Amino acid sequence: MSGVYARRLAVAAASAALAATTGLLNAPAAQAAMPTPVSASTARTYLSQLTVAAEGSSDGYSRSKFPHWITQSGTCNTREVVLKRDGTNVQQDSSCAAVSGTWYSEYDGATWTAASDLDIDHMVPLAEAWRSGASSWTTAQRQAFANDLTRPQLIAVTDNVNQAKGDKDPANWLPPSTSYRCTYARAWVHVKHYYDLSVDSAEKSALQGILNGC
Repeated sequence: MSGVYARRLAVAAASAALAATTGLLNAPAAQAAMPTPVSASTARTYLSQLTVAAEGSSDGYSRSKFPHWITQSGTCNTREVVLKRDGTNVQQDSSCAAVSGTWYSEYDGATWTAASDLDIDHMVPLAEAWRSGASSWTTAQRQAFANDLTRPQLIAVTDNVNQAKGDKDPANWLPPSTSYRCTYARAWVHVKHYYDLSVDSAEKSALQGILNGC
């Protein structure tokens, strides 16, 4: 792991811990969308800088090695923060659970009024990250990745669409909504570049094809 990246992860882990202990002062601002990914031109540059390598093994992988969802403020965990952020007119109960609101799923263009119909997708799936370099991280570093509200890594989407994605990379799965694929590729590359994760050749080719059309 590069020294720069190790420092980035240490800062992210420390920030997550601070957010959990200092309450609402560190709660993300409402923006009704995930953080905006880098531009297509920047994403193309970032993609050219990523290490290309055959995907690693899933040996030893477990979702429990990426602890989520962690407390972000008060009684609110990461899932509830994203539901509030990505929805419209979201009302929460005393335990921070979303009890009403409207959510538009960018992946498939569906609109939902029940939080139970939504999953919080990890743009770069946890298992994909494991096979791309996260297997060497500490648990604290993986926790920071799995709960990252600063990068375009978390988004509320239709649950069965997220389940269809699973841990596939863009060579094997893209959002059904073709109009969102440019944003998806920009976000994917943004996250992989920030966390110094590798790409395999098919994944890179798929991303290049999308970004070249953005």
